[in-house]
Amino acid sequence: MASTSTNKQPLLVDNVLHNVVNVDQAINNGIDIVGTNTATLLVNAISSDGAIIEDIYAIARGGTAYDVNLYISTANDYLRPNEATFVGTFKSGTGAGTRTSWDDMPFTLVPVPQTGTESRNRAFYVPRNRALWVARNSNSNVTDGPIIGAQGGYY
Repeated sequence: MASTSTNKQPLLVDNVLHNVVNVDQAINNGIDIVGTNTATLLVNAISSDGAIIEDIYAIARGGTAYDVNLYISTANDYLRPNEATFVGTFKSGTGAGTRTSWDDMPFTLVPVPQTGTESRNRAFYVPRNRALWVARNSNSNVTDGPIIGAQGGYY
């Protein structure tokens, strides 16, 4: 028997992913994409059926809290204003080694048991032929920018 009455199968992850990038020189000033940005590619699902990201996190390398911006794009070579859209932001920690996560990821449709205060899971879906980019919200390079990681899987 099929998994649902309409014969749809669940989304299954084929390959796990865990990508990590340094954003010392990955910058974009503001949430709107500027032509002179140096954003870096975090998850490339251009040649796959997409990806599900269960955690996007920052590990601080210094005492400054940086704003980390996330963008979804149809290109995997450069973050262009006409091909990408801002999807979220979060702040890195202030002590070296401090880990923070993007807690405002969208809710998922997956049912969860009623065991705590959070009654819904969160995850970020990168659709087929899209890429997830990351940049510090700044106009200058630094030497203590956070390390940004994404963990999940490709379809």
